[in-house]
Amino acid sequence: MPMEDEAVAQLYRDHAVALRRFVLAAMSNPDQAEDVVQETILRVWRRGADPENLRGYLYRTARHVIIDEYRRRSRRVPETGFPEEEPAAADQVDKLLLRVLIEEALGRLSAEHRSVILALHYQRLTAADAARALNIPLGTVKSRAFYAAKALRAVLDEMGVAP
Repeated sequence: MPMEDEAVAQLYRDHAVALRRFVLAAMSNPDQAEDVVQETILRVWRRGADPENLRGYLYRTARHVIIDEYRRRSRRVPETGFPEEEPAAADQVDKLLLRVLIEEALGRLSAEHRSVILALHYQRLTAADAARALNIPLGTVKSRAFYAAKALRAVLDEMGVAP
């Protein structure tokens, strides 16, 4: 296999699963989603990307491909008499992208920091309730929340997510 083919194959092996999950959340048709994933990989490979923030660049490119697909389909008359499904709007794609990035960032935190963030922000527990639920002292919850927020900000900065 030539080096260029191997580079595309490696890019696909490394990122296709996460990219497919992101695209499937925006498009209900798995065949179209796979086409978007493949087009995204090819665009990123052709243009070259910043290897430090490759995942973020892939998601942005996938978002553009999804929007291009939506525009292309909206200009063309459907091939069958059945109405096509409405694809996600650009703001829904942005929300989905942010959710995927946050999930990935949370996955990079330590288990202790992640559990405190999830308890306080996703389960909307008070610090005292989180302390009881996590079976740790209240002061530890507050301390972990502070350091977890700093660690999460650092991970998001590393991923290229602007505040």
